[in-house]
Amino acid sequence: MQDIREFIVAEDEVGVRLDKFLVSKLPEFSRSEIQRFSVSLNSGEAKFSTKLRAGDAVSVVIPERQTDIAAQNISTDIDLDILYEDDDIIVINKPRGVVMYPSAGNKTGTLVQNILSHTSLSALGGETRPGVVHRLDKDTSGVMVFAKSDAAFRGLVKIFSAHDLTRKYIAFVWGVPNWDGADITGNIARSSRNRQKMTMVKTGGKPAHTQVTVADVWSRAGVSEFRCTLLTGRTHQIRVHLSAHGFPVLCDPVYGRVSNRLASVKNPDLLEFLKTHDGQMLHAEVLDFVHPVTGEQMHFKARMPDDMSELKAILDEIG
Repeated sequence: MQDIREFIVAEDEVGVRLDKFLVSKLPEFSRSEIQRFSVSLNSGEAKFSTKLRAGDAVSVVIPERQTDIAAQNISTDIDLDILYEDDDIIVINKPRGVVMYPSAGNKTGTLVQNILSHTSLSALGGETRPGVVHRLDKDTSGVMVFAKSDAAFRGLVKIFSAHDLTRKYIAFVWGVPNWDGADITGNIARSSRNRQKMTMVKTGGKPAHTQVTVADVWSRAGVSEFRCTLLTGRTHQIRVHLSAHGFPVLCDPVYGRVSNRLASVKNPDLLEFLKTHDGQMLHAEVLDFVHPVTGEQMHFKARMPDDMSELKAILDEIG
């Protein structure tokens, strides 16, 4: 059902631009949302740049908020690992192999659709991405936050845009470094050769910064465990940065240089794991942020998935 709001411009509002006038009258909506509404001025066409006069009549038609595309095929095929939930947010430990939200090739079984079977999400993310303020690749597991209320959605968008949070990942990588930690910087852009890939570029792209510390090494296997902290949030950032610096993530079919590495693996258990496993060995372990509504400091840690624990056990046996 449509919501129609009508306003009359007062004397103290004369000269105010229409868009600023509506932002003040509709505080529950963002400026970008308001610009998508149907707005009329004195029963005629309205331009948001128009400066208002006393007595002007402004009418706004606010469409009913929908999450139709995601909600059409609500799924219950995932046992949700809920780390936290209140009226405004829900925090999930995302399993590997699950797509975030519906798209052309993935109509059902997405994480969003499974969450919708449990609770409602803010429609501000759009029909296919309700409540979504950040994402993880299909084959990356780990902690994620979704917005249930509109206030939380707006607050989380600001937090992620400003990078005012802490995101830490576990990565098992090829190679043994001669250092304990590193700061990796380098702009990232979409590859001109393969539009499904990202790449580091000398000019253009978006700045990216990843802090890396070495958690463990298995020299005989030629494998290391890294802890990676994202100081920016670019697409495939950790995978691109590590691969570009000679430490591609294990089992990464896009950036992992698999064929060049498997020939060096002598241990049969490790070789079997690497040959048969789907999904890069990358896990979003920690997410810290200030609650967008209550202002409380939040800390979440998602346990390492079973497949990465299995890999670590194999590596420990090799030594």
